[in-house]
Amino acid sequence: MNHFLNALKGLVNPSHCLIEEGEKAPYLMDWWGNRSANVLAVVFPASTAEVAAVVRLCHQSEVAIVPQGGHTGLSGGALAIGSGRSIILNFSRMNAIRELDLLGQTMTLEAGCTLIEAQQAASEAGRLFPLSLGSEGSCQIGGNISTNAGGVAVLRYGMMRDLVLGLEIVLADGSVLNGLRKLRKDNTGCDLKQLFIGTEGTLGIVTAAVVKLFAKPDAVSTAWVGIDSVEHAILLHAAMREKCGDRISSFELISRTQLDLVHRHQPQINPPLNSPHDWVILVELSDTGSQAMLNALLESALEDAFDKALIADAAVAANGAQAKTFWRLRHSVSDVNVKEGKSISHDISVPISRIPEFCKAVRHDLEGLMAAGIELIVGHVGDGNLHYIVLYSHDVWNGFDSGEQASKVVEVNNIVYDRALSMGGSISAEHGIGLLHVEKLEAARTDSEVRLMRCLKNALDPSNVLNPGKILKTLN
Repeated sequence: MNHFLNALKGLVNPSHCLIEEGEKAPYLMDWWGNRSANVLAVVFPASTAEVAAVVRLCHQSEVAIVPQGGHTGLSGGALAIGSGRSIILNFSRMNAIRELDLLGQTMTLEAGCTLIEAQQAASEAGRLFPLSLGSEGSCQIGGNISTNAGGVAVLRYGMMRDLVLGLEIVLADGSVLNGLRKLRKDNTGCDLKQLFIGTEGTLGIVTAAVVKLFAKPDAVSTAWVGIDSVEHAILLHAAMREKCGDRISSFELISRTQLDLVHRHQPQINPPLNSPHDWVILVELSDTGSQAMLNALLESALEDAFDKALIADAAVAANGAQAKTFWRLRHSVSDVNVKEGKSISHDISVPISRIPEFCKAVRHDLEGLMAAGIELIVGHVGDGNLHYIVLYSHDVWNGFDSGEQASKVVEVNNIVYDRALSMGGSISAEHGIGLLHVEKLEAARTDSEVRLMRCLKNALDPSNVLNPGKILKTLN
C-alpha cells in the first residue's frame, strides 16, 4: 500500500496524515474503550476539496473510509473494522463557522466545529443554537448530524434532523453535493439532505451544514423535583405541558440509584433536596419574556402538582450558578458510570404513556440477572427516550469469565430491546446503530425497510467504501 500512502500524503499536508502506529493509537479507541481495527492512516483534511480528493483516491484504490468527529459516539460508529484496508478521516481541522445570517436566523459551519463552539458563536450573536448534549464540549457538528443527535432540548426544538436546513456532502466517488441552502420551504423534488442525517457516514460524508438559529431566551427557570414514581413523572409532564406549553425546554428523569452513584463519586456537589427521593425530575423553562414571570409560572406549576400529590419536594434554582449545579449532576452520569463499573447501556424510546409499563416490565424480566447488578435509569421523558442501564461494579464484572460476560450482555440487551419493540418503541432513540447494534437492526425494522436501506446503500456507495459494517450488516 506504499503507493496509496504516498498518493494520500500528496493530497494533504504530510504532517496531517498519520501512519505510524503510535501516532494512530489515540484515534483507534472509542468512548467505551472499544478498540478499532488497525487502519492505514488517520487523515486530517482542512477543506472540502481535500476531503473530496481523499475520498476519490480511496474509491479508486478500494480503501474504506471511517469518518470521525469528536469520538464521543456510544455505538461504535467511528470504529474501523476488517483487515486494516481503511483510513480514518478526522474532521477536527475543519472547524470554521462560515457564516452567521442573523436576519435569516441561520448559521453555516463546518463538520469539525464542536457543538459548544456552535452554541457560543450563536450566543455571542444574540441567538440560540439549541442542541445540547453532555458531550457538547468535544462532540462535533458532523457527528451530531450523522447520528441525528438528540439531547436534552428535543422536547422544544426537536432532533438534529429538525435543525438542519442544508448540507454539503462528499459522495462515495469523491463528487461534492452542494446543498447548503438556507430555505425553510423548498419543494423541488426529494429532500436529499435527509438521506445523510442519521445514516452515520454510510451514504455520504458531511463536510458542512446550514443550521437553524432561534431567539436567545432572556429568561431560564430550572427546578429539581423529587417524585415517588415513574407514573408521577408522566402525569407531571402532562400537567406542566398544559400549564407551561412550549416554554418547557427540558424534562429529565433520573433514578435514585443513579444519583447515589453520582454523589458517591462527586461528594463535593450537595444534593439539591434535603432528603432523597426514588426519582428526580430536572425541568427547565425558557422564554424571551421576564425572568420574574417565568419563575412565577414554574413555581405555580409546581404548586399545582404538589396539590395533586404528583411531587414530594422541589427546589427552584435561585440563580444561574445553581441551575448549572443541577445540570452538572445530570451530565455527570456517563463519566460516573464508567468509573463505577461495566454498564450494559441502552438508548431506547417508547410512547411516553408506556414508559411506566416499560420500566415495570423490564425490571420483572431482568429479575434473575439483577442479583449482582444495579438498575439505573436516566431519561428524556418528554420525548419518550430512556437510557436504561444495568451496571455491574468492576469487582463483580471482573469476577465473570469472558463467556459469562458476553452471555450477560446478550441476555440483558435482548430483554430490554425486545420489550421496547413489543411496545412500539425503538432500540436507538438518539445514539445511532453504529457497529454495536447492527445485529438488532433487522429485528427492529421490517424486511421491506431493510431492503430499501440496502437499495440506498448500493445506489450511493456500490463499492461499500463509506463506513462499512455500520447500520447494515456487510454482505458478501
